[in-house]
Amino acid sequence: MELAIQVGLLLVWLPLNLLIIAALLRGEYRRFPFIFAYTVVEFLAFAAELPLYWAVYTRGVRAESIQVFVFWMDEAIAQVLIFAVVLSLLHRASEKLGTRRVVRFALTAGAVAFAIISFGIHYTHGALVGIWMTPWTRDLNVCAAILDLALWALLLGSREKDTRLLLLSGALGIQFTGEAIGESVRHLAAIERSHSISLFGSTLIVAADIVRSYIWWQVFRKSPKAHAAKK
Repeated sequence: MELAIQVGLLLVWLPLNLLIIAALLRGEYRRFPFIFAYTVVEFLAFAAELPLYWAVYTRGVRAESIQVFVFWMDEAIAQVLIFAVVLSLLHRASEKLGTRRVVRFALTAGAVAFAIISFGIHYTHGALVGIWMTPWTRDLNVCAAILDLALWALLLGSREKDTRLLLLSGALGIQFTGEAIGESVRHLAAIERSHSISLFGSTLIVAADIVRSYIWWQVFRKSPKAHAAKK
């Protein structure tokens, strides 16, 4: 049952991911390089993790420890890139602000400081990686969601509404909310040692990522002129 659920979700997510990459390769990757990098890394992470997941589920190879290591390594890289995505969108949204340098520095420095402090709080030497990585990534998602709210405030306060940035940031908000809830559920599952609760949390995370991917695809499959015509 667990394998069927995860395979079903991945069969939805994978085509969306490839569609985003294809749409960006038509030229938009130059304007949104961090979104392109994040999407490509997501795909490569899936390619790296899939054989290990299959080995664990089929019990043909005892690769669970390697699978866990690769999973959390991919999570750490993805978190760095998603922060870069949000900050790059904030950079674009603040281009016309007179205080843009102060705003950019304050938000970037605050995000980095938050990540470091949260890591110091949750890191436990000798503990299983998932025990401290789960609450840390949850905190990073909350921080990213706050940055996304700041991005929305800048976009809504602008005289010239940028529909594309609004849609991109709105999709990120959905992802961050889903991931923060999912990580909290998985943290509870790690404490309670409940596999079913952990599966529910993982499903929430993937579902939120699918919604974000769909919205991003809809944004990039249309030309900038098509979005401008709707304003």
